[in-house]
Amino acid sequence: MKPPVPGPPSSSRSLRGGRSRREGRGAEWIAALWLMAKGYQILGFRLRSRAGEIDILARRGQVLAVVEVKRRTTLEAALAALGPDQHRRLLSAGQAVLHGRPALKGFDLRIDLVALAPGRVPVHRRGVVPTEVDLR
Repeated sequence: MKPPVPGPPSSSRSLRGGRSRREGRGAEWIAALWLMAKGYQILGFRLRSRAGEIDILARRGQVLAVVEVKRRTTLEAALAALGPDQHRRLLSAGQAVLHGRPALKGFDLRIDLVALAPGRVPVHRRGVVPTEVDLR
């Protein structure tokens, strides 16, 4: 009788990727609960478009918030994690949602950030502008 042939070895990178995805989804749920406690209605999670993916789409009053969720080891790192390219993609994705859903006509589009860090209360920043990285 032949011994079983082992399958391909699991790379630690793929294992980390799965864990990161699960942690990211957990962070999105925490952010959504935080936003709901603040009076937002959650319209969707992980909405994909050609421009990019929206972590959370939420509305409050006449504001349609494209919410990016960042989980890092510190709140400072999470708050600084939204770069200009990602901000442009989020804005484009939000505009695509606005144009693709007639029920949202007339809403004001805004890019928000919910920052999460272990042992800290979430921080919700409304109307964020991208951080520029100084490469000098």
